[in-house]
Amino acid sequence: MDTRNDIRNVAIIAHVDHGKTTLVDQLLRQSGVFRSNEEVEERVMDCNDLERERGITILSKNTSVMYKDIKINIVDTPGHADFGGEVERILTMVDGVLLLVDAFEGCMPQTRFVLKKALALGKKPIVVVNKIDRPGARPAEVVDEVLDLFIELGANDNQLDFPVVYTSGRDGYAVNDPEEKGVDMKPLFDAILKYIPVPKGELNGPAQVLFSNIDYDDYVGRIGIGRVERGQINVGQMMTLCHRDGTTHTERVTKLYQFEGLKRVDAETAKMGDIVAVSGMPDLNIGETACDPEHLDMLPFVKIDEPTVSMMFMVNNSPFAGREGKFVTSRNLRDRLAREIQTNVALRVEETDSADTFKVSGRGELHLSILIEEMRRQGYEFQVSSPTVIYKEINGKRCEPMELLMIEVPDDYVGPVMEKLGSRKAELVNMGTRDTGITHMEFRIPARGLMGYRQEFLTDTNGNGIMNSVFDSYEPYKGEIVVRNTGSLVAFENGTTTGYGLWYAQDRGRLFIGPGVEVYEGMIVGSNPKNEDIAVNVCKKKHVTNTRAAGSDEALKLTPPDNLSLEQCLEFIQDDELLEVTPKSLRMRKKILNKEQRMKNLSKKK
Repeated sequence: MDTRNDIRNVAIIAHVDHGKTTLVDQLLRQSGVFRSNEEVEERVMDCNDLERERGITILSKNTSVMYKDIKINIVDTPGHADFGGEVERILTMVDGVLLLVDAFEGCMPQTRFVLKKALALGKKPIVVVNKIDRPGARPAEVVDEVLDLFIELGANDNQLDFPVVYTSGRDGYAVNDPEEKGVDMKPLFDAILKYIPVPKGELNGPAQVLFSNIDYDDYVGRIGIGRVERGQINVGQMMTLCHRDGTTHTERVTKLYQFEGLKRVDAETAKMGDIVAVSGMPDLNIGETACDPEHLDMLPFVKIDEPTVSMMFMVNNSPFAGREGKFVTSRNLRDRLAREIQTNVALRVEETDSADTFKVSGRGELHLSILIEEMRRQGYEFQVSSPTVIYKEINGKRCEPMELLMIEVPDDYVGPVMEKLGSRKAELVNMGTRDTGITHMEFRIPARGLMGYRQEFLTDTNGNGIMNSVFDSYEPYKGEIVVRNTGSLVAFENGTTTGYGLWYAQDRGRLFIGPGVEVYEGMIVGSNPKNEDIAVNVCKKKHVTNTRAAGSDEALKLTPPDNLSLEQCLEFIQDDELLEVTPKSLRMRKKILNKEQRMKNLSKKK
């Protein structure tokens, strides 16, 4: 078995918002990747518009730095549970992980999730306690929490003996003791060189590459990103691609790239342990192995967890269909979803009885809403149904996905949170208080009980609460849950909204639109506090008469409408409603637009 001492491969894993991307920024800056006079954006690894807007990482990114003549390949991974499919497969490319934990928040649901995956694959962890400059930081307690988590997840003795480095990603320093004064990131670099295992394998064996990620380039087509597991690979070499269904075919490597800083640079050759990007294999899929044609030896690929939430994606058939979108047909929709599943491994797309409808399943509401947002920005126009959980038959029982929910709220808000979660079939597993007047609670709750709760939670806690959840397991069905107890205000006719019509309608509930907006019959224009739908005439005009009475022409005071975001719309719509998504608008509507037909349909069901 050969080793390579001139390279280290490491992934950064953590819960969302614990500072992974900011820390990578500092490692890049301090290793001399950027020129001293170069202007560099904050969170330079988040290059996708959606990532920068939301402050979250969605796709894993590869980069590398040089330190003491050793190349350190770093992979920045997403923190949200919904993008766990990205994290799982990236771990196959690396030999060790930096487990990042916030010095104030400590271990959160996603910390448990990503660590469980890393330990199961036998990766060596370095624990990085980040944000030690944060007010209320408790680094010593957090290290104890991490140790408890390692024991709980069944870590082996080698993994339990983990080194700890304390950092401030924002201020750009690392120390081995939280009491020390930090200067730069050297202690973290040194820990990586000392503790992350070197790549091991056969340097002179037949070539073998496992692809864990796919990129796309308009000029060279599909680019496979993976690690050279054995031997070496050269430009122009013939490689046999072993597909997961057992078929094989041989292609020539047309281009080979290695990562230097944030750039992909052309390379002629790559050896065992290198992380490379390869073009020339148009039929490549994630999880497949490219081998020397004489030695076909397919590597096992990590099993990706199953989706838990599904939605229907449909061709838009509303009265405003085709007005704002560039891609509106079922063929456009099918092609776009087919392209997505090639790189998004945790997503599933199924055909339905209707040629215009596709069932799309993912890891959670956020996973699917990011896809919807990306599609509308690319000019697609379509409709989606409300998200529903995916049930499974286990031992003859109908089972549903359960989530582990962690909540941190100021002590004053514990009552309302417990009451709401109780009605959503949540079970309290753990509860504790911190010195700062914060209560930490852990629940197990059906995934469908969480749907539509985030907005209520923010209202109940005046925006002071933090909630995070991660998939836990499947359990027998927990019974009926009433998730939404409000009705919809539905437009009565086609037309343009008037201030006069809205002024009458606002007494019935909360409005989602203002004056001068085009609406159609069956479109949802607001919510009704009672649990029933009301048809309202928001296009009503004032009759012109020749009588003038004092006070009759006073200004009508309209309450500003609530402009719902994509996630809020998905939380709001019920089973008999749809969300119309176009590049310019989000419109909620009833599946059956005509009021009489809706009534007939409802009476049939009863």
